Amino acid sequence: MIIAKKILKITCIVLGVILAAAIIFVGVLTITEYKPDDSESLEVTSGSTFGKNATDSAKLSPSVGDSISIVTWNLGYGSLGANADFFMDGGDTLPICVYTSTAKQVNDNMEAITSELNSLAADIFLLQEVDERSSRSHKINEADILREKLPSYTSSYAYNYKTLMVPYPLPPIGRVTSGIMTLSSFEVSDAERIQLPCPFTYPIRLCNLKRCLIVSRIPIAGSEHELVIVNLHLEAYDSGEGKAAQTRMLADILQNEAAAGNYVIAGGDFNQTFSNVDLSAYPQQSADLWAPGSIDVSEFGDSFTCSTDSSAPTCRSLDKPYEGSDHESFQYYVIDGFIVSSNLQINSTETIDLDFKNSDHNPIRLDVALK
Repeated sequence: MIIAKKILKITCIVLGVILAAAIIFVGVLTITEYKPDDSESLEVTSGSTFGKNATDSAKLSPSVGDSISIVTWNLGYGSLGANADFFMDGGDTLPICVYTSTAKQVNDNMEAITSELNSLAADIFLLQEVDERSSRSHKINEADILREKLPSYTSSYAYNYKTLMVPYPLPPIGRVTSGIMTLSSFEVSDAERIQLPCPFTYPIRLCNLKRCLIVSRIPIAGSEHELVIVNLHLEAYDSGEGKAAQTRMLADILQNEAAAGNYVIAGGDFNQTFSNVDLSAYPQQSADLWAPGSIDVSEFGDSFTCSTDSSAPTCRSLDKPYEGSDHESFQYYVIDGFIVSSNLQINSTETIDLDFKNSDHNPIRLDVALK
């Protein structure tokens, strides 16, 4: 009886300590929670004056009739190259499926990515999953690397994932500071972070993404209208309601800009497929693998065209490393692309097939002309 009481007492003490630690942990996350405003002005910096405001180094503005090129690319925070699998996509090689790359691999991936971006030489780059000081990418500041390696571009950066600790799985993901980034060779008169609806409730939202848009405004020479560029990375691991709400909000913003006479392009990782794209080449291999949502392109109205290139996949699953995989049975997706207003002529949309060597996404290039 005495031994049983001692065991019960020790058990209660241990449970009490665990409960107290959990309460303190949630309390710290609550106090430090990232709570962005619905709309926030972003600094536009110049790579050539690294870290300084871009006002004094403005580039020429495009004119009506000009052709411009835009590339969107989810960089996989420099850590989701061919070697990587990821636990949220079914990867199970612990701890590798959490810390998917070494510091050297992250630096090597970023070197290859910045080299490819310079080679593509697009007028505008829309980049997603760019880490600053995250445990998962060994606290390497990828945003600074991009600014330094692409000095002829202005940049704006917006957080969409900022938390002191993501406590799962084991080992935990840890600190995450990550966002989306827009690079432009043109003058950007204004850049704004727009908060998207968050599908997660307290306390889950404390260590989850706060998705957003970057809306950049580029003056058009000789015109009262603007070229409005929207960088996006929509919800991935929700029940579907989050994707739907974010897509509706995106549609409203784009339609309002088009109604004002502006030239509008939205691009990025939709985590959804477009209903006007033939995806028969990429069937769902297993119900156990992550499946994207679907966007009914009619939701954006007759003033917009949803455009991507399914001749090559834009994304691959992360349930297993890509090296040595049976490519015929590997799970592929087409979830990256663009939405373009009707006052722009789409000349081409091309997926640049890099075989997922340095990211789990391929870049996509859009070439358009201002009518």
